[in-house]
Amino acid sequence: MYCRVIVDIVHENVAKPFTYLVPEGMQLSPGQRVAVPFGAREKEGIVTELTGSCDIDPEKIRPVLRPLEDYAAIPPELMELAGEMAVRAHCPPAETLRLMLPAQMRGGRVSVRKVRTVTLAVPAGEAAEAMQSSRHGGKRARILELLLDRDTMTVPGIAAEVRDPGDALKKLETDGLVRITGEESLRTPAGAFAEVKDPGYELTPGQREALDEILPALHGKGGKFLLHGVTGSGKTEVFMKAVRDTLESGRSAIILVPEIALTPQMVSWFRGRFGAVAAVIHSRLSAGERYDEWRRIRRGDARVVVGARSAVFSPVQRLGLIVVDEEHESTYLNDRHPRYDTRDVAASRCTREGATMILASATPSILSFARARRGDYTLLEMPNRVNDRPLPEVDIVDMRTELENGNRTVLSGMLRRELKECIRKGEQAILLINRRGYNSFVSCRSCGYVVKCPNCDISMTYHIGSAEGKLRCHYCGAETLPPQTCPACGGHYIRYFGAGTQKVEEEVSKMLPGVRTVRMDYDTTGTKDGHGRLLEVFRSGEARILIGTQMIAKGLDFPQVTLVGVVAADMALNLPDYRSRERAFQLLTQVAGRAGRGQQSGRVIIQTYLPNDPVIGFAARQDYRAFFESEFRRRRNGLYPPFTVLARLLAESAAEEKAAAAADELEGRIRTLLEEHDDWKRKVLTVLKDTPSVKFLKGKHRRHILVKALVGRETDAFFGALTELAAKKREGAEIWFEVNPTSMM
Repeated sequence: MYCRVIVDIVHENVAKPFTYLVPEGMQLSPGQRVAVPFGAREKEGIVTELTGSCDIDPEKIRPVLRPLEDYAAIPPELMELAGEMAVRAHCPPAETLRLMLPAQMRGGRVSVRKVRTVTLAVPAGEAAEAMQSSRHGGKRARILELLLDRDTMTVPGIAAEVRDPGDALKKLETDGLVRITGEESLRTPAGAFAEVKDPGYELTPGQREALDEILPALHGKGGKFLLHGVTGSGKTEVFMKAVRDTLESGRSAIILVPEIALTPQMVSWFRGRFGAVAAVIHSRLSAGERYDEWRRIRRGDARVVVGARSAVFSPVQRLGLIVVDEEHESTYLNDRHPRYDTRDVAASRCTREGATMILASATPSILSFARARRGDYTLLEMPNRVNDRPLPEVDIVDMRTELENGNRTVLSGMLRRELKECIRKGEQAILLINRRGYNSFVSCRSCGYVVKCPNCDISMTYHIGSAEGKLRCHYCGAETLPPQTCPACGGHYIRYFGAGTQKVEEEVSKMLPGVRTVRMDYDTTGTKDGHGRLLEVFRSGEARILIGTQMIAKGLDFPQVTLVGVVAADMALNLPDYRSRERAFQLLTQVAGRAGRGQQSGRVIIQTYLPNDPVIGFAARQDYRAFFESEFRRRRNGLYPPFTVLARLLAESAAEEKAAAAADELEGRIRTLLEEHDDWKRKVLTVLKDTPSVKFLKGKHRRHILVKALVGRETDAFFGALTELAAKKREGAEIWFEVNPTSMM
C-alpha cells in the first residue's frame, strides 16, 4: 500500500503530493498527519490519498515514519476546501492546508495536557483501617481521609490541602493503597461574561417571518440568506433559534463574529443556551486552549463553534449552518497570504456540505446587498426593533459653530449636557472616537513640520500614561519622545493637534469626577481576555461610560445605554479609498444602534464638521436603502465594484530603487500579457503604476500597480496569471497580489 503526502513546505518546487510506502500494519487515512523522510530531514505532511499501485520504482520509495495522530486531523470536506482555495489563490496546497489546523500543532509545539489523579486502590474499610495505623500517620493519613470523602482527587487538588504530598503519595502507591494515573485535562477558555440563559420569550412577527424562510433550507439541501435588520431588531435571536433547530436535527453550526470584542458576549449567550456543546475559536486563546477546543470540535463533543475569521475552518461534524454576523466588516477579508474572503469560504463550505449560510447585518456591504438583489442570496428584512421600540433620536452638532462660539474642547455643549443628565439618571453612555491615543499628531506651527515615524510614511500619535508621554506609530509600534524644538526649523512652536480616545477619556474625567469610565482601544485590550474583562466592567454597571474606537461600535448589547456620542463623525469620510463612504455610514449607523436597546429610549449625538454630508444624514436616519441607492449610483458612474473588479500588485523593498524597479518590471509584464491575450485586454479598463498614499511602511518602500477590470471569466484567468507573476521570486523585493484589497492606501 502506498500513500500520497503533501509535505508541510510552502514552496512552488514542492507544490505536489509525494509518494510514500505505508509500512505493514500501519493504518492511515486521507487527512491524517504523518512524519515522513524528505531529503535528509524529517518533515510533517498530510496524507491526500491511499493507493495500491504507483508508477515509481518501488526501490526508490521511502516509507512513512509514523502517524502523528491516530485519526484524520483534516476531514474530507476540508481537504477538498483546501484544494479549491489553493487553486483560487494560486499557492501551494501546503499553505491552505495549514489554515485547517491550529498553528501550534505543526512541529509538535502543543500537546494533550494530562493531570495526575489519585483514587483509592482498596475498599473504603481497608483504607480507613490503614488511616488509623501508625504506619500511615501525618500526611498519608490526611490523604486517605480526603480520598475517603471525595473518592477521586487530582494531585494539585491534594497539594492544596496537604503541603508537599509527593513522598506521601509515592509511599501510599507502593503500599497498594492508592492508584495514581494520568488523565487528559482540557484547557477550557474562561468566560468573561456570565452565561445568559434562554429568556424564553416569543419571537416577534418579523423574527418569526425570517425564521420561517430559513427553516425549510435547514431541513432541505441548504440555502444562502442575507438577514438585513435595523439595529435592535433581534437578528441574533433569529439565528439562535436556527442553531437550536440545527442541533436538534443532529447537525453542527458555526457562528462567525468580526471582532474579538464581540466574542465574549456571543460565547456567553451560546454557552448559556447550549452548554458544553459550544466551543470558542479566536486568536487570543492560548495555544493549549485553541488546541483543546479544536480537538473537542474534531471529535464531535462541541457542535456549536463561536469565533472570529479562522473559525470558518472548524472541523465540525455534519455541518448544517454557518452564520456570518456583522457580515459587512472588513476583518472577514484575510489580507495575508493565502488571501481569502471568509464569506466566500463559508459559501463554499455550505454548498459542498449541503448546509445553510446566513449573512447578518444592519448595514450589509454594498457587494452583499447587490448580490441579494440579483438573487444570489434570499433577502430577509427586519425593519422594526423588537417590541417596536423606537430608533434613537439623533442630533447632528456642527462643530464649526462650536468653534466660533469659543468651545475648543473635543466635546460639544450638547454632548456635555446630555452626558451629565445621563449619569444623573443612573444610565450608561458610549462615546466613539475612531482614533486611539491622546493627540493625533504633533506639528510645528512655524514651518508646518509633522513628526513622522522613521519606519513608515505616517504621522506619529501622542500617547500619555507613562512618566513621560511618548509618540507612537500605530503601524509598526515605534516609539520616541516628542521633540522640544522643531527638527526642521529649530523653532519652539511645537503643538499637539487632534484628539484620540485618551484625550476624550481625560475630558470626561474632568467633567464628571468620580464617574468611572472604561476605555477600549488597541492599547487597553492587548492582553489575554482584555476585551472581555473591560466589557464586563461596563456590563455590570461598575463603569458608567464606555469610550472606544470602532471595536465598540457594533454587535454589543447593553440595555442601560441610553446615550451615544460620536466625537468626530467625519474622520473616515475622506480617506483615499472608494469604500470610505460605505465604511463611514456603517460605523455611524452601528454605533448609533447601541442606544435605546432596553426599556428607556435612546439618544445619539453626532459631532461633525460636515453636517450636510448626505452619508451622515443617511446614518442619522438609519436609512440603509437610501444610502445603498446613492452609493450604488456613485459606483456605477465611477465603475467601482460591484460593476468592476479592482486588484493591485504591491511591491515592497527596503531599498526604494528596488521597489520602483519591481513595479516597472511588473507593469511591463502586465502590458505584455494584455497584448498577448486580446480577450483579457477587452476586459481590462485601466492599468496604473503609482505610489500608494502610504509610500513607506514598516521600513519598506512601496509602489503598486492598480488594475480595474470588468467582471468575467476572462478576468479570472487574467488575475490567475497575475497571481503567478507575483509569486515569482525577485531579489530585494516582495510582491503581493490583492483582489478587492481591504485598503488601497
